[in-house]
Amino acid sequence: MLQFTRVTMADNACSTSSPWPHLLFNVSLSISAALLSILLGQTVQGAEPPSRPNIVLIMADDMGYSDIGCYGSEIQTPVLDGLAEGGLRFTQFYNTSRCCPTRASLLTGLYSHQAGIGLMTGDRGYEAYRGDLNRKCVTIAEVLGTSGYRNYMSGKWHVTRHTGPRADKSNWPLQRGFDRFYGTITGAGSFYDPATLCRGNTYITPVNDPEYQPEDFYYTDAISDNAARYVNEHFQNQADKPFFLYVAYTSAHWPMHAPESDVKKYDGAYDAGYAPMRQARYRKAIEQGVLDAKWKMSPGAVDWQTFPHQDWDIRCMEVYAAMVDRMDQGIGRIIDELKTANALDNTIVIYLQDNGGCAEGYGRANNDHKRDQFNYKPFGPNDLQTKIWPPMQTRDGRWVRTGPKTMPGAEDTFVAYGVGWANASNTPFRGYKHDGYEGGISTPLIVHWPAGLATEHRGTTVDAPSHLIDLLPTFVEAAGAKYPQRVGEHQIHPMEGVSLFPTFTGKPLNRTHPIGFEHHGNLALRDGRWKIVSAYRRDQPTRWELFDMQEDRTELQDLAAKHPERLQKMIGQWQAWADRVGVQPWPFKNKPRK
Repeated sequence: MLQFTRVTMADNACSTSSPWPHLLFNVSLSISAALLSILLGQTVQGAEPPSRPNIVLIMADDMGYSDIGCYGSEIQTPVLDGLAEGGLRFTQFYNTSRCCPTRASLLTGLYSHQAGIGLMTGDRGYEAYRGDLNRKCVTIAEVLGTSGYRNYMSGKWHVTRHTGPRADKSNWPLQRGFDRFYGTITGAGSFYDPATLCRGNTYITPVNDPEYQPEDFYYTDAISDNAARYVNEHFQNQADKPFFLYVAYTSAHWPMHAPESDVKKYDGAYDAGYAPMRQARYRKAIEQGVLDAKWKMSPGAVDWQTFPHQDWDIRCMEVYAAMVDRMDQGIGRIIDELKTANALDNTIVIYLQDNGGCAEGYGRANNDHKRDQFNYKPFGPNDLQTKIWPPMQTRDGRWVRTGPKTMPGAEDTFVAYGVGWANASNTPFRGYKHDGYEGGISTPLIVHWPAGLATEHRGTTVDAPSHLIDLLPTFVEAAGAKYPQRVGEHQIHPMEGVSLFPTFTGKPLNRTHPIGFEHHGNLALRDGRWKIVSAYRRDQPTRWELFDMQEDRTELQDLAAKHPERLQKMIGQWQAWADRVGVQPWPFKNKPRK
C-alpha cells in the first residue's frame, strides 16, 4: 500500500437538519474551506458552508459528441439531460482520443504519457509507453483517500497490462486507492459475459457471483446496480465520511449488445440513414447552445444510397441507441440513491466520454470461415470467458456470429456500428476515435453540483477549452485535499491541469499552457482559439494543419499557409510538450525492456 501523511480530522456533532455531519478540519483546511465557501458564492445569509462534497465521476465508452440528448441527440437520455439542466455543459472539453490513455489521464491528472500509458496496455519499453500506471503518479482515489474519503469503483479499469487471474495486481483498483471494486480489468467484450470480470481482486463470472444475481445479466446494468449499491451502503455504514465513486461504463463500445425491450424503442428511428440524423442533430445542438451556427457541418463519410446492407446498419444504430438509453436509466438509479440520502445537492456529479465515435470495423466482416476451427462446449459456472472478441462463444456454448448477415443485439452476436454511424455520432466534427481532430478528442462534459454552482449559471454552457487533466485539481480543491510531492521513494509529477472551479461561478479559467495530444502518431495542440493537427499517414512526412477554432471548429479551413509564423510557433510548443511528457515518434520499434 502507498504510504501518505494523512490530514487529521474529527467528526463534529451532526445537526438534525443536515444530511451530513460537519467535519472539523485542521487549521490549514479550515482556511481552505472558508475560501471555498467564498468561491462558491454562498448567497443565503447565515447559511452554514457545505461539508466537503461527495464526487460521482461517470464515464461512457466510445460515444460521439452528439450522442446524448442535451448535446443534440434523438436518443432518450432524460437523466443526463436533467443533470445538464441544473448544471453546466462544457462545449470544448477534451479527452485523449482512446480508451486506455484517457483513463490514465482522468485518474491521475497527468498526460497519459507521464502516467506510463501513452499508447495502450502493451509494454513498448519506453517510460511513457509501459502500458501500466507507473509510480510517478497518484490516482484520484489515492489523493482523496488521504483526506478521509471512501473510494468506490464500478466498471472498466483498463490501465494495466497485468490482467490474468494470477497476475500482478499492484495496479488493480484496490491497490490504487479504491476501497471497493466491481468491474472488468480489460477494455472490451461481451455485455452478457464480460471477460476479466472481478469483484475486488477476485475473478468471477455472472453465474457464480454470490453478491449479484439479476434475472438477466447485462453488464451496463451490472455497473449501474453495483454503483448504486455502493452509494446505498455508504450511507448505511459510512455516512460520516464523504465518498468518491468512479462509474466507468463500457457502453456504447462494440459489440452492439442491448436488451430487445430497449431496442424496440428505436424501431424506425434510423430508417432514413446517416445524413438526416446528422442534420437533425446539428440543428438541435445549435438550438441548445453547444454548437455555433457559423461552424459548418463536416462532410458525410458514407453514401447511404449506395450502402449495400441498409437493414443491417439500421439495426446497428437501433442497438447503439438502446445501449446509450439503458446506460442513462442506470445513471438514474445512482442519482435516486443520492436523492434518497438527501445528498444530491452536495454531490459533484460529472459525466463525460473517453473518446469520440468509433469507426473501427470489429465484427463487420463474416467469420463463418473460422467456425470449423472450434468445438464449443458450455461453460461451467466457474469457467472464465477468456476471449474479448471473436472467435468466442456464449456461456451455453453457442458460436458468436459477425458480419452483415448478423442482426446485432443478442449475446451470440458481435458487431460494431461502423463508419457511417460513427460519423453521425461525432456530428458536426470530422475524425473519429484515435484522431486528433475534434471528432476524436471532443467529449461532452456535464457538471452538476447545486451546492457549488452559482444559481444564475445553472443550465448554461462553458466554452473554455478544458481537458481531463483538469478534473483532479478540481476534486483536490473541492475536497480540501493535499496533492503529494512524494510517495515513499517516488517523486510524483505535479498536476498538469487547472481547477475548473472558476467556471462554476462564471469566471474564466486561468490556463497558462497549451493542451497537447498524441496517440498513434496523431498529433494536436490547442492554444486558446488556435489548434494545430497532424494526422498520421503511413510512409508520409508529418504535415501540420492550422485551424481557428473560434471561426471554424469543424476544422474545414486549413490556415497553415496563411499564418506560417503562428504555425511554426505552435509546432515548437507541441514539440516542447512532447519532449517533456515522453512522446516517441510513431511508428517506433519496441525498446528492449529493463
